Amino acid sequence: MKKSKRNAAETSASAQRFKVAVVQAAPVVFDRERTLEKVDALAREAVRGGARLVLFPEAFVSAYPRGLGFGAVIGSRTNEGREEYRRYWESSVDVPGSAVDALGRTARSNRIYLIVGVVERDRGTLYCTVLFFAPDGQFLGNIARPPPMWAIRGSPRCATLRSRGDASCFLPINSTAGAIFRLTIARTLAMTRIPS
Repeated sequence: MKKSKRNAAETSASAQRFKVAVVQAAPVVFDRERTLEKVDALAREAVRGGARLVLFPEAFVSAYPRGLGFGAVIGSRTNEGREEYRRYWESSVDVPGSAVDALGRTARSNRIYLIVGVVERDRGTLYCTVLFFAPDGQFLGNIARPPPMWAIRGSPRCATLRSRGDASCFLPINSTAGAIFRLTIARTLAMTRIPS
């Protein structure tokens, strides 16, 4: 009798196992389309290893701006910095938008939960955002816009502002594996355009 209870417990524990892949890779900086292709390829590789949930780093699409100053110092901006910011802005993600659709297709084609950090643009401001997708490709939601801890300046019509974040979406997402939660500890990239 004890043996059958133990086997049942082992079977139950085995049925509850859920393999997660944590991707450690670099994006194709300032190239959203090639980075999305890389997400798809890395997700396929993780699935071959048995993963049912694949987690990508913060700001993976289109890149975390570590070390980039966008040519800004107090009272001055360089032309090179303006160009660098323009490229960063253009490679960021609209939510909803074509990049979100592509990530949904990656989740669906691999039948995985997919969690990807992106740089989201919304009405002139860039944010570190995390997007969640179900195995059927459905966009489940996002964690976005935590209050910023730092801000940078970039475009010719860009001021350094401290944009208030929105912590209302720090809720877990339910899945067959249980609640999924990801906290982005990065800051809101408060790069807000000033109207001409």
